Amino acid sequence: MSKNSFWQMVKFTLFSISAGLIQLGSFAVFEELFKWNYWPSYLISLILSILWNFTLNRRYTFKSAANVPVAMMKVFAFYLVFTPLSTWLGHIAETSGVNDYIVLAVTMLSNFVLEFLFCKFVVYRNQENTRK
Repeated sequence: MSKNSFWQMVKFTLFSISAGLIQLGSFAVFEELFKWNYWPSYLISLILSILWNFTLNRRYTFKSAANVPVAMMKVFAFYLVFTPLSTWLGHIAETSGVNDYIVLAVTMLSNFVLEFLFCKFVVYRNQENTRK
Protein backbone atom coordinates (compact mmCIF):
# COMPACT_ATOMS: atom_id res chain seq x y z
CA MET A 1 0.00 0.00 0.00
CA SER A 2 1.34 3.39 -0.94
CA LYS A 3 1.73 6.24 1.53
CA ASN A 4 -0.92 8.18 -0.40
CA SER A 5 -3.43 5.31 -0.20
CA PHE A 6 -2.81 4.96 3.53
CA TRP A 7 -3.53 8.67 4.13
CA GLN A 8 -6.61 8.46 1.92
CA MET A 9 -7.96 5.66 4.11
CA VAL A 10 -7.21 7.66 7.26
CA LYS A 11 -8.92 10.80 5.92
CA PHE A 12 -11.86 8.83 4.54
CA THR A 13 -12.25 7.14 7.92
CA LEU A 14 -12.18 10.44 9.84
CA PHE A 15 -14.63 12.13 7.47
CA SER A 16 -16.84 9.05 7.56
CA ILE A 17 -16.85 9.20 11.35
CA SER A 18 -18.02 12.83 11.17
CA ALA A 19 -20.68 11.84 8.61
CA GLY A 20 -21.62 8.93 10.85
CA LEU A 21 -22.12 11.31 13.76
CA ILE A 22 -24.39 13.44 11.58
CA GLN A 23 -26.30 10.32 10.51
CA LEU A 24 -26.55 8.94 14.05
CA GLY A 25 -27.52 12.30 15.54
CA SER A 26 -30.21 13.05 12.99
CA PHE A 27 -31.45 9.44 13.15
CA ALA A 28 -31.80 9.75 16.94
CA VAL A 29 -33.69 13.03 16.60
CA PHE A 30 -36.12 11.52 14.08
CA GLU A 31 -36.59 8.32 16.12
CA GLU A 32 -36.66 9.71 19.66
CA LEU A 33 -38.04 13.23 19.27
CA PHE A 34 -40.34 12.85 16.30
CA LYS A 35 -41.13 9.15 16.90
CA TRP A 36 -40.73 8.29 13.21
CA ASN A 37 -40.44 4.71 11.97
CA TYR A 38 -37.06 3.22 11.07
CA TRP A 39 -37.01 3.69 7.31
CA PRO A 40 -37.84 7.44 7.05
CA SER A 41 -35.44 8.16 9.93
CA TYR A 42 -32.73 6.13 8.22
CA LEU A 43 -33.32 7.53 4.75
CA ILE A 44 -33.20 11.20 5.69
CA SER A 45 -30.23 10.78 8.02
CA LEU A 46 -28.40 8.85 5.27
CA ILE A 47 -28.96 11.65 2.75
CA LEU A 48 -27.57 14.23 5.18
CA SER A 49 -24.45 12.15 5.80
CA ILE A 50 -23.92 11.48 2.07
CA LEU A 51 -23.87 15.18 1.23
CA TRP A 52 -21.40 15.91 4.04
CA ASN A 53 -19.14 12.95 3.23
CA PHE A 54 -19.11 13.59 -0.53
CA THR A 55 -18.13 17.23 -0.10
CA LEU A 56 -15.26 16.59 2.32
CA ASN A 57 -13.88 13.49 0.61
CA ARG A 58 -13.90 15.01 -2.85
CA ARG A 59 -11.94 18.01 -1.67
CA TYR A 60 -9.60 16.64 0.99
CA THR A 61 -9.31 12.86 0.64
CA PHE A 62 -9.17 12.36 -3.10
CA LYS A 63 -8.21 15.97 -3.91
CA SER A 64 -10.13 15.72 -7.11
CA ALA A 65 -10.86 18.39 -9.69
CA ALA A 66 -13.33 16.00 -11.29
CA ASN A 67 -16.52 17.51 -12.61
CA VAL A 68 -18.72 17.81 -9.49
CA PRO A 69 -22.04 16.92 -11.19
CA VAL A 70 -20.45 13.85 -12.83
CA ALA A 71 -18.84 12.72 -9.57
CA MET A 72 -22.09 13.30 -7.70
CA MET A 73 -24.03 11.29 -10.30
CA LYS A 74 -21.63 8.38 -9.81
CA VAL A 75 -22.14 8.56 -6.05
CA PHE A 76 -25.89 8.85 -6.68
CA ALA A 77 -25.70 5.65 -8.79
CA PHE A 78 -24.01 3.87 -5.87
CA TYR A 79 -26.76 4.99 -3.52
CA LEU A 80 -29.43 4.12 -6.07
CA VAL A 81 -28.51 0.51 -5.33
CA PHE A 82 -27.29 0.77 -1.72
CA THR A 83 -30.16 2.82 -0.28
CA PRO A 84 -33.16 0.70 -1.31
CA LEU A 85 -31.30 -2.49 -0.46
CA SER A 86 -30.13 -1.26 2.96
CA THR A 87 -33.52 0.31 3.73
CA TRP A 88 -35.34 -2.91 2.84
CA LEU A 89 -32.93 -5.15 4.75
CA GLY A 90 -32.96 -2.74 7.70
CA HIS A 91 -36.76 -2.76 7.73
CA ILE A 92 -36.79 -6.57 7.71
CA ALA A 93 -34.28 -6.70 10.58
CA GLU A 94 -36.13 -4.05 12.57
CA THR A 95 -39.53 -5.73 12.17
CA SER A 96 -37.89 -9.04 13.19
CA GLY A 97 -37.00 -7.50 16.53
CA VAL A 98 -33.42 -6.34 15.97
CA ASN A 99 -32.73 -3.06 17.77
CA ASP A 100 -32.86 -0.06 15.42
CA TYR A 101 -29.43 1.15 16.52
CA ILE A 102 -27.82 -2.25 15.84
CA VAL A 103 -29.38 -2.27 12.38
CA LEU A 104 -28.09 1.26 11.81
CA ALA A 105 -24.55 0.36 13.00
CA VAL A 106 -24.29 -2.66 10.69
CA THR A 107 -25.64 -0.62 7.78
CA MET A 108 -23.23 2.24 8.45
CA LEU A 109 -20.22 -0.09 8.58
CA SER A 110 -21.25 -1.71 5.30
CA ASN A 111 -21.73 1.71 3.75
CA PHE A 112 -18.30 2.87 4.95
CA VAL A 113 -16.39 0.00 3.33
CA LEU A 114 -18.40 -0.13 0.10
CA GLU A 115 -18.41 3.63 -0.43
CA PHE A 116 -14.63 3.93 0.01
CA LEU A 117 -14.04 1.21 -2.57
CA PHE A 118 -16.57 2.74 -4.97
CA CYS A 119 -15.10 6.24 -4.64
CA LYS A 120 -11.51 5.04 -4.98
CA PHE A 121 -12.04 2.76 -7.97
CA VAL A 122 -15.04 4.27 -9.76
CA VAL A 123 -15.84 7.88 -8.85
CA TYR A 124 -12.30 9.26 -8.67
CA ARG A 125 -10.48 6.70 -10.77
CA ASN A 126 -7.65 8.44 -12.65
CA GLN A 127 -8.78 11.76 -11.15
CA GLU A 128 -7.15 11.71 -7.73
CA ASN A 129 -4.80 14.53 -6.72
CA THR A 130 -5.89 16.70 -9.64
CA ARG A 131 -7.09 19.56 -7.45
CA LYS A 132 -4.60 22.41 -7.17
